[in-house]
Amino acid sequence: MSAESAAYFAAGGPPILETERLILRPHGIEDFDDLAAMWADPEVVRYISGVPSTAEASWSRLLRYIGHWQALGFGYWAVILRDTGAYAGDVGFADYKRMIEPDLGAVPEAGWVLSPAVHGRGIATEAVRCIHHWAEAQTKWARTCCIFDPDHKLSQKVAVKLGYHTVSDSALYNEKPTLVMQRDIPR
Repeated sequence: MSAESAAYFAAGGPPILETERLILRPHGIEDFDDLAAMWADPEVVRYISGVPSTAEASWSRLLRYIGHWQALGFGYWAVILRDTGAYAGDVGFADYKRMIEPDLGAVPEAGWVLSPAVHGRGIATEAVRCIHHWAEAQTKWARTCCIFDPDHKLSQKVAVKLGYHTVSDSALYNEKPTLVMQRDIPR
């Protein structure tokens, strides 16, 4: 069992994180309808795959989110708006073993996807900042990375605000140009 997985079980599972406007909590089966609706939105996947997710693909994604915590001791959180209780998206860290050139190595990959209903409100920055505070306090990671479609300027802007810098602007993932950014974790 990995150290991260052991810590997960010792701590009783994924943590619930809170910010002024958000609750970041582990995903559950009850999130399926909201998650599937979000990932089926063409605007959401515009810079990810360009293809809206089917219900089947969203179900697999939800199970992967839940299982990531159990296998690795880290994963994704559901982003919930504190004032309304609405599901706003997904944010977290993963190890997807991507077939990307150059290889990401063993560096946890940060990711975030938010419903268009909350775009432009600073929710991404707030949620991503929160998970990085968690990583700084709860992990021994030296750095994290994230990948983007080079045209996805808004998410790149969020990454830069949080200390990410470009390490490759010529990576290929699924035969598409991909921008790779990294962030050193302050210790």
